[in-house]
Amino acid sequence: MIRRPVVASALALALAPAGLHAQSGGNGVIYWAGYDHAIHVIDESTLEIVDKIPVTTGIPITLALSKNHERVYVLDAEFEEIETVDLGTRKSVGSFTLSRGRSQVRIWGFTVHPAEEYVILNTMRYTKRIDRWEIDDPVLIRYDLQAGEVVDTIPWPDGEKRERVRLMFSPEGDYLYFFGNDILVLETENFTEADRWELSHPPEDGLGRFNFNFPVSPYDEPGFHTGLFSFTDPVQNRRMMGIAKVDLASKEFDFYTLGPRERVSFRLAPGGKKAYGLVQQIGNYEFWTFDLEGRRVESRHRFPGRPRMGLAVSSNGELLYVYNAGATIDVYDAATYEKLRTVAYHADMTEFLMIPEGTGPGGS
Repeated sequence: MIRRPVVASALALALAPAGLHAQSGGNGVIYWAGYDHAIHVIDESTLEIVDKIPVTTGIPITLALSKNHERVYVLDAEFEEIETVDLGTRKSVGSFTLSRGRSQVRIWGFTVHPAEEYVILNTMRYTKRIDRWEIDDPVLIRYDLQAGEVVDTIPWPDGEKRERVRLMFSPEGDYLYFFGNDILVLETENFTEADRWELSHPPEDGLGRFNFNFPVSPYDEPGFHTGLFSFTDPVQNRRMMGIAKVDLASKEFDFYTLGPRERVSFRLAPGGKKAYGLVQQIGNYEFWTFDLEGRRVESRHRFPGRPRMGLAVSSNGELLYVYNAGATIDVYDAATYEKLRTVAYHADMTEFLMIPEGTGPGGS
């Protein structure tokens, strides 16, 4: 349930042309992190700020939503502290850092267990000496959220240490997926290898390596990932792209080719029948609509974009939100690409998180 506005609506000035109806994108809640050291709560139906959650750890750069949608874990712009924000009370409930004295521990990635018992941190320690900085090897750390302490380190699978690594828990937290050249499946009791998905091998004869980043969307089913993939056509020596829907648990996927690879983003729409993307090339900004039922690119449309853009699909699928860099959200009609309005706020954004109606704290 959306709270009554407690922050003046003047903080969100709708710059719509006179007489234009402000079409609603749905009744979800948007959380965006700002350079003003706060997370702003937006009523999607009006795009007005209804609350502001101050954070204590600096500029919030990453927002990680808990499985039950009741908390957000916030990483600061110095990559040293993680703060927990309760979305029900809209208050910070604590934070932690591993930095001590002359040693700075940077958190280059993290993933929270679905039961929120602990978090896995991808860390590196930087220690300031008299004449130099001493940099340690990357370490995977298990941090107990209840005890507030490091309880274990996790050996690097295959002994391959990485400054950056993609980690993801299974929906119930029984397994931890480690994304490298292949996908290693670690059981979460002792973090030993339980399975391996060799994506380094082509999924079908005649195809090259299958590159897929396993995007996470509020509109995908739990455990499924829908998005763009790319591969090399070994006959024509061309980079190609397509769309895949992958079930990580069963190691099954459905995929099809769209055509030559282009640098376009991908955002799934509610219902899973459509998706949208952005091409971001200076002088060539385009919206793309993907027809997932027809297995094709439905349309492309050039528009005056920004040098850096993020894209989100409204919770009812009717609007597209273009945000970053800056303090505005441009609102477009998803069917016609018509620009409906620009909503201006008072602080530049760093992160944008959409929670559809009925999936927020308490099912609100």
